[in-house]
Amino acid sequence: MKLNILFFSTLRGVAGCDEMSLTLTDSSVIRVAEVLDLLYAKTPGLKEWDSQVLLALDQAYVDRDAEVNDGQELAIMPPVQGG
Repeated sequence: MKLNILFFSTLRGVAGCDEMSLTLTDSSVIRVAEVLDLLYAKTPGLKEWDSQVLLALDQAYVDRDAEVNDGQELAIMPPVQGG
């Protein structure tokens, strides 16, 4: 399974990139929470934002229990701020 991960705003600097591809070899059901755990292992600085991030799969907001499918795009965003 291959996913495209997008980082927005401040999280781009934390991740060191705007986007990355992630290939998962596990054929079982994968949830957003598990993808986040893998990302945090690769990029520990992202974990500091864990309680605040907004998540979207294919441009639709999701929670951590959402199932991830091959070819999807997971966007990870910091909290939305107004001004």
